[in-house]
Formats: sequence, C-alpha cells, structure tokens
Amino acid sequence: MNPRALVGGLAALSVAGLAYAHLETKLFALRRVSVPVLAPGERDLRVLHVSDLHLTPGQHRKIEWVRSLAALEPDLVIDTGDNLAHHDAVDPLLHALEPLLDRPGAFVLGSNDYYSPTFKNPARYLLPDARGPVRHTPDLPWERMVTAMREAGWADLTNRRDAVDVQGRRVALTGVDDPHLDRDVFPETTAGTDDEPATLRLGVAHAPYRRVLDQMHADDADAIIAGHTHGGQLCLPFYGSLVTNCDLDRRRAKGLHGWPGPRPDAPGGADSTWLHVSAGAGTSPYAPVRFACRPEATLITFTARGRI
Repeated sequence: MNPRALVGGLAALSVAGLAYAHLETKLFALRRVSVPVLAPGERDLRVLHVSDLHLTPGQHRKIEWVRSLAALEPDLVIDTGDNLAHHDAVDPLLHALEPLLDRPGAFVLGSNDYYSPTFKNPARYLLPDARGPVRHTPDLPWERMVTAMREAGWADLTNRRDAVDVQGRRVALTGVDDPHLDRDVFPETTAGTDDEPATLRLGVAHAPYRRVLDQMHADDADAIIAGHTHGGQLCLPFYGSLVTNCDLDRRRAKGLHGWPGPRPDAPGGADSTWLHVSAGAGTSPYAPVRFACRPEATLITFTARGRI
C-alpha cells in the first residue's frame, strides 16, 4: 500500500473515531439490574441510580433525558454526585431533577460539585494516582444545590447515616463525602436508630475507593452504590476500561459486581456485598468524548433472595 494512502486512511479513521466518541456522549442509556438481597417474600424495591451528570447550562438533551427518568416511577432515587460542571448549572440541574425530587431520595457529593472542571492532560489518568493539585476553596455553588435537595426531602449522606421511608418500608443509608478528595469520614453508629429493622441497608459513595468499600462491607450493607469512574469513559471493545480514576480494579469500572469478591451470584463471593458502579451520564467539558461506554443511569430492582 502507498505510504501516503496508509497515513491518510489512518488519519481519516482517527477523525471518524473522534467524531463518534463525541456523538456517544449523547447516546443516553438506561441499564436495568436485579439484586436479590431482600427478605424472602418481600416485594421488589426499585432504586434509580443517577451519577456524574457534569451538567452545563446548554445541555438541553441531557436535561430532558434526566427528566424523562421520572416515568420509571422509582421507589427511591440515589444521586452519587458530580452533578455540576459550570457555575451556572444549579438551576438547570434542579430543572432536570425536578420530577425526581418529588420521590424519596438521597445524595452524596463528588469533587465536581465543589470545584469547577479544569483542563487536564488525558495521559495523567493512566498514572496510579490521577488526582491533580489540591484546591482548598470550592468555587461552585454546591451549598445552594444541597439546600434545594434537602428542602425537597432528599437525605444528605455527607459523612452521615440516615433512613428514608419508602412506601412504609425503612431503607437505612450510610454515606461518605467524596473519597477522591479524601473528604470521607465513615459515620459512627447512632445509638437507638441503627438497631431499628430495615428492609434494605445501602452504602453510598461518589468514588468507589477500596477503603470505603471495605468499611461499608464491614458495616453489613446489603449493597453499595457508587459512581465517579465514568466506566472508564474510553473503553476498548472486548477488553473494557483502561482506568477507573481510583484504586478500584478496572474490571469493576461499571456495572454490578461483588465486594470484596465476585458476585452475580456468587462464585467465590457468597460473603461479598453487592456493588453497583455507574458509568455516569456526563463527562468533563474539557473531554466531551466516550467510546464503547455510553452515558447511563441504572434502575436497580432489589428483590427477594432466591428470586434470581
């Protein structure tokens, strides 16, 4: 083959791949998984997991897609953070979440709820620790976002425990602030409340760092819900993600697994806690690409043990 033709073909393929990777950021998907952890005979409980919207004011297609998720009529909504990607994104975010805020919900925050995105060298994500310089003063209006979520009745799980009533059933929740920023402080057991029977016990974190997963597993969570990884964002077909942007192994960059071992269900992981990691629905505005890793939300159906 003519060398010029080969170079030209490779260049054209690269351009086409980049164009598709940008398009894929708009190909929103709804994932559905079932997790058999409820007591025998207990009716299903459906949890909508939303994560990593990284919203900017002009992302109208994403906003309408998030609004459309209310049609699923979830029993509970869990938001695992990184909602914002712009100083003026709070009002668009609240508009996107408006139909879901009418339902029982809970949330934790991610680094991009506190700090605006900045340009980063993509190659840095291949390093063992991809975190950049520490910023000490948040520059996004996270407090207004949190106030609105709290006023809607959603439980703020920032280094705290809480419980929500879901159609007469108690769901116990334990959350931490973003481990990616080392803001996590695992909450102590609260005397008189944590002993109350619960239909479901969930651990909630933005970034699925191993130390936090270990704490939630030891705390007897029925399942752990996290985001942050973007599913690797740029994945290779038949191989999967290259990175997770935390110390979680790349095989668990997204989807349903077990912690500390495999689950579904269960070779070698019968004593493990169910772990769901969302690939999220957004990207940094400085890296608006995804490949083989569509933006997503997940409807998790918690069902009775022995059902699947």
